[in-house]
Amino acid sequence: MSTAVVIEGPGEHRLVPHEPREPGPGEALIRVHASGICGSDREVYQGNRPEGYVRYPLTPGHEWSGTVQRVGAGVPESLVGRKVVGEGFRNCQVCDRCHAGETTLCSAGYEETGFTQPGAMAATLTLPARLLHVLPDDADLGAAALLEPAACIAAAALKANAVPGERVAVVGTGTLGMFAVQFLRANSPSELLVVGTRGDREALSRQYGATDFRTKDQRLPDDFDVVIETAGSADAARTAAALLRRGGRLVLTGIPAPGADGLDPTDLVVRQLEVHTVFGAPPDAWAHTVRVFAAGLLDPLPLVTHELPLAEFPHAIELVGSGDPKVGKVLLRP
Repeated sequence: MSTAVVIEGPGEHRLVPHEPREPGPGEALIRVHASGICGSDREVYQGNRPEGYVRYPLTPGHEWSGTVQRVGAGVPESLVGRKVVGEGFRNCQVCDRCHAGETTLCSAGYEETGFTQPGAMAATLTLPARLLHVLPDDADLGAAALLEPAACIAAAALKANAVPGERVAVVGTGTLGMFAVQFLRANSPSELLVVGTRGDREALSRQYGATDFRTKDQRLPDDFDVVIETAGSADAARTAAALLRRGGRLVLTGIPAPGADGLDPTDLVVRQLEVHTVFGAPPDAWAHTVRVFAAGLLDPLPLVTHELPLAEFPHAIELVGSGDPKVGKVLLRP
């Protein structure tokens, strides 16, 4: 019997029998290969996710990969059997932000797979086929399960608009940070600095293309053109801003705890810093990610350290929050 994880409310979950929901018009039924766990899933389980950004009871799972099993009316039959990943934001497609391609800013309100809509910690997932991105036939679906966080960083890289020869940096050495290194490396920077709190991430950072690695307590430069912050703390945001030259470009992707002290607005204005933020990934970032992945320029597999069955969901949540340097990306396999 196939199963699904259901979070009834903060700290409460069950493993329940799972019946696939047949795809309606415009929908596709996906056989889930793997679902990744990130800090936001832990927030859902602990009850720390901001109000309006979760709806209980809920099957979590917004990072996933799988294969199309069936499609509903109006969806090309040629999708059946194809390997896919999918966008999480359930945008309305008719508001001005959606028409501008900014689907993560949809004015109809927030709806996202794994947070307010059923997610992929189940044997199957049914969702609008328009959200799917088709992968090459030889794609590794274990690696592809990490393309959702990669797409969020692709959105940051596109906003950063780094050009060849610029000096670029990444603050944060988790999954998002390592994807940021790979995207920025593809733009042929003259220097690529990674700043983190763990010296043990230097080898992987350099493997992905970093030319320099420092911990935040070491002396840091202040003349970089572009910095992408991925650590999700106010301290990391301040470190990232301090790395920039006057007129430099900063992209923030992490979400600090509520009430955290932010950047100094006087510093931002006087130094004329260009600041962007990212929450989720719009379609262009997803398409860019899949192209880069298909071209072999993204290598997610070294980030995966654990693959567990759905029944070990509580253990997976513990691993993600353990702070153990040996724990990277955790995947659940139905």
